[in-house]
Amino acid sequence: MCFSPAASFLGGLLISGVGIATVKKIYKPSQIVFASIPLFFGIQQIAEGALWLSLQNPEYLYIQKYVTYIFLIMADVLWPMMIPFSVLFMEENRKRKKVLIVLLAIGIVLSMYYSYCLLFFNVNPQIMNYHIQYNSDFPKSLAMVAFIFYLIATITPLFVSSIKRVHLLGVLMFLSCLVTAIFFTQYLTSVWCFFAALISGVIYWILRDSKIQFNFEKLTLLKSKIKTITN
Repeated sequence: MCFSPAASFLGGLLISGVGIATVKKIYKPSQIVFASIPLFFGIQQIAEGALWLSLQNPEYLYIQKYVTYIFLIMADVLWPMMIPFSVLFMEENRKRKKVLIVLLAIGIVLSMYYSYCLLFFNVNPQIMNYHIQYNSDFPKSLAMVAFIFYLIATITPLFVSSIKRVHLLGVLMFLSCLVTAIFFTQYLTSVWCFFAALISGVIYWILRDSKIQFNFEKLTLLKSKIKTITN
């Protein structure tokens, strides 16, 4: 994240709090993965806060490798699978499910690629202009292709979903990526993950609204049954 370790820790704790509140809003088991996204983003930001400390203070150098890989595993390996899976798990429309299965397959292949890169190539984080830059020697020839498929796996499922207001989350994620790519190109991984973490708070609103609608529909159905019985 930008600015400082304090900002990363504060942002991580706030987003984690939203994540816990979001998990409490679920009313169907199929929502648990989607609801946990803000919580995972919060943990990711806390990990980057710890990375800030290790980069600024030699006494914390021993944790640098661990928190670097926690952050990158979540950003590059977990998210490409978690986001399409979470949307697929909630989806009830068969045609949309087929599309989401394809997107999940893309995410799984991409996660395997990044897992390979993290295992066999070096990553060197450093602070530059109040941001953390993750320098790596991943294959340069595949960088743009991997990034395009990353966007397909993490953003497209939000537009495919038939769940109310999930499309709004997709729009916000896309716009935040666009802004980051234009103004923070060198720090794309760090800055976009921070924006995405903040935006993930929208999931609380989506599930809260969904639960209210579900309860309203149940009440309407119950009234209809009572009316039928009494008549």
